[in-house]
Amino acid sequence: MNPMLRAAIIALTGLFLLNSAQARSFRTVVIDPGHGGHDKGGQWGLVYEKHLALDTSARLEKELKKRGIRTVMTRRSDYFISLPERVRITKQYSDAIFVSIHYNYTWKQHVTGLETFYTSSKSQPLAAYVQSGMMSKVRTVNRGVKFARFYVINHATCPAILVECGFVSNAGERARMKSAWWRQSLAEGIADGIVRYRRS
Repeated sequence: MNPMLRAAIIALTGLFLLNSAQARSFRTVVIDPGHGGHDKGGQWGLVYEKHLALDTSARLEKELKKRGIRTVMTRRSDYFISLPERVRITKQYSDAIFVSIHYNYTWKQHVTGLETFYTSSKSQPLAAYVQSGMMSKVRTVNRGVKFARFYVINHATCPAILVECGFVSNAGERARMKSAWWRQSLAEGIADGIVRYRRS
């Protein structure tokens, strides 16, 4: 065989194997609905972050399963689970990524928008794809992708992000997040971002 042709075949084979390895870089998405039980999270009146996060997470799980991706939920109902326990669950899966779902709150009631947090550089691309996916589904302020040392993403050993799906403290955004279409749209956007990350 021509040496140049053989080198080209070897290079193409290596590229194929690399792409295959990247495609298999994760098989499981650990979905973490923030708060729960006595920990209500951000709240305004009877609108609790813990309920919004759980509903959005359940919708995300459904969307990922439709795309053929295996999922694990850190909680499936309204009960408290500690931050170390959430990390422990995640570490049981060597082929996973971790997505923690939250809704935001601030005393500045005019603040709105979506943002996604990461800690490690390996998690930044996942955060970027998910943020882009959400912004493609809803109209609101793009607060971007940001570095933070939140416990669950700081202690995770796999790619891990924390998503903030809007401000409970803002009247307009609160009205939208109380509607199923908002939570469904965000779940679809997060799922799209995860799929794009997997293919990248």
